[in-house]
Amino acid sequence: QVQLVESGGRLVQPGDSLTISCAASTSLSNFTHMGWYRHAPGPQRELVADILLDGTANYADSGRDSLKGRFTISRDVVKNTVYLQMTMMKPEDTAVYYCNAQSWWLGVKLGEYWGQGTQVTVFS
Repeated sequence: QVQLVESGGRLVQPGDSLTISCAASTSLSNFTHMGWYRHAPGPQRELVADILLDGTANYADSGRDSLKGRFTISRDVVKNTVYLQMTMMKPEDTAVYYCNAQSWWLGVKLGEYWGQGTQVTVFS
């Protein structure tokens, strides 16, 4: 059973930086996609960023705010850990952040796993 354990979420002030982590119970090479999603109060969980097996990182556009300029997704394959570094944080970044792992093969999703989430609150 794959486990994803997030950590590092906390209360920060606008303009602060924060890095959250996701530790996987198995090698990251088992997944074609590792990503971060967030769920603010509202109906939908949204993709923040993901990183592919080849190291390519992708970032979501959240409204008029491209997260690429403020957020950085990275990974440590030795520690089986994925990170999300957030800078210049805004109140609208407040959400529960979830780690996600997916395995795809020839266009078919073979598996998907979620962590339990870590709360990030931006409040002055």
